[in-house]
Amino acid sequence: MGRRTGCGFHPLFIWLILLPLIGYLLFGLFKGKGSATEISYSTFRRQLEKANIEKVLVKGEEIRGSFRKPIQKLVDEEKTVEIAQFVTYLPPFGDQKLLDLLEEQGVEINVEPDTGFSWGGLLVSALPFLMLVFLGIMLFGRMRSQGQNIFSMGQSKARMYRKTKESTTFEDVAGAQGAKVELKEVVEFLKSPSRYRRLGGKTPKGVLLVGAPGTGKTLMARAVAGEAEVPFYSITGSDFMEMFVGVGASRVRDMFARAKRNSPSIIFIDELDSIGRRRGAGLGGGHDEREQTLNQLLSEMDGFEPNESVIVMAATNRPDILDPALLRPGRFDRRVTVDMPSNKDRLEILKIHAKNKPLSDDVSLEEAARSTPGFSGADLANMLNEAALLAARKKKRVIEKEDIEEARDKIVMGLARENLALTDEECRIIAFHEAGHALVAALLPNADPIHKVTIVPRGKSMGATHQLPEGDRYIYPREYIMDRLIVMLGGRAAEHMALGTATSGAENDLKAATQIARKMVLDWGMSAQMEHLALGGRREHVFLGEEIAQGREYSEATAREVDQELKKILNEAFQGALEILKEHRKELEKVVEALLEKEELTGKEVAAIIGKE
Repeated sequence: MGRRTGCGFHPLFIWLILLPLIGYLLFGLFKGKGSATEISYSTFRRQLEKANIEKVLVKGEEIRGSFRKPIQKLVDEEKTVEIAQFVTYLPPFGDQKLLDLLEEQGVEINVEPDTGFSWGGLLVSALPFLMLVFLGIMLFGRMRSQGQNIFSMGQSKARMYRKTKESTTFEDVAGAQGAKVELKEVVEFLKSPSRYRRLGGKTPKGVLLVGAPGTGKTLMARAVAGEAEVPFYSITGSDFMEMFVGVGASRVRDMFARAKRNSPSIIFIDELDSIGRRRGAGLGGGHDEREQTLNQLLSEMDGFEPNESVIVMAATNRPDILDPALLRPGRFDRRVTVDMPSNKDRLEILKIHAKNKPLSDDVSLEEAARSTPGFSGADLANMLNEAALLAARKKKRVIEKEDIEEARDKIVMGLARENLALTDEECRIIAFHEAGHALVAALLPNADPIHKVTIVPRGKSMGATHQLPEGDRYIYPREYIMDRLIVMLGGRAAEHMALGTATSGAENDLKAATQIARKMVLDWGMSAQMEHLALGGRREHVFLGEEIAQGREYSEATAREVDQELKKILNEAFQGALEILKEHRKELEKVVEALLEKEELTGKEVAAIIGKE
């Protein structure tokens, strides 16, 4: 069967209508053009006075006829055409002597009544209207095929979910125990509200899920939909906005009306910051369509009319830009933070995503969890998927440890640049840089253990030194931070000591070290001159963005002191790295030679080279 268009008509049927219409229109416009040539009225009068007109047909203001003897008409400078039949038109003011002159010259005169109607003229005048009608039919048909209707534009796009056997439950969500406890209580309230109401408890109006991207906020909402035995409506914040004014507010009203009809129920709004941004921050003022939608949402959640047994859940990773009226008690009573997974949580997440993947005996999920600090649940799922794809590319039957390692490096640093041709001198510079990081990290007492050192270029990085913390850290002492800065500047110190130069390869190290040192001075009070002060508070403009407009709450003199403290901390870290490398120059050379030979070294291999357990 042939493909159908969005309006439901077969393309052949549309062309069967359009082609005769276009053909008839062209025929009406151009019929007779080949036999009769238009001439000026003055030419017609001159030929009539010369008795060269044989006969005429008068129809309204149009005069058609033929010459007794064809005349020549100049088309351009070199070409002429012969005209035997002509057409011309009476002037607006008429010609009173024309009839007498025609009779005097013996011209055969024929007259046809002018009805004022012609199919060609009608088609020409109706063509724009017909095209608009056709485009309208196409538009309505396409909207209908996509499940839209212009007459139901104000209706909510929220989809209702009911519990099925395949639904996501809290058992499918690893980690985030505190968030699950809060959400389970919401589900229990909807299942047995009398247990809470007899103690005077009220239904929470709203639950706001807050967390970094990929931590599982939407997954939590799907688990609530699978656990709750009530209607669950899901919608994205951008679904409220449309090209027509007032549609967003209308959809909010319709969504809450549907939820109230099926109460008790839950409404979940994903990416709430797309409509919940702080009011007055844009250029549209109170007439902005997004603000009208937000006003309607505020009214529906806690307005003049009571809103019983409808709980609103929402998810966002930007709670700092939400409108304060949206966050007050009575609207979003609970703010549930979905944190980045801890080491234990990462292990549970990896176990869930590894259920349907064959793993080799050498794969340790505990080690994989420990080697991925800072990874979100989405990152961990992506890592195992990349490992499976890499193993399939190598035609393996199971996923091995090296596949997981390569997938982790690919996510952190990017794809290996195998086609990059480095000179021997560049390889030696990179080896000294990474060996400086590794040696300093291995010898400092507060530094994290080394996991791997590599000089294989990946992404924008020419090499890398990976450290793995022995456990999750939540509080960082000054000694740990200083050792971390010394490790960061170990590469630059190795270049300075062994090669007597500085290279561009230390760019990322310098940026990261400067950022940490700035936090030590401005936020953590870890400098001699700025002790017990936190000057890093910034007032960011929601509309202009944090990079365009940042407020500073201290004077220029204090700013100069901050810069001096910054330089002092970084110089102290650089000198610390330099002293360690000078004291262990031979071990540095050994690590460099091993890197040039193997390109990658594990932490145990580095420890064996430098003779440290």
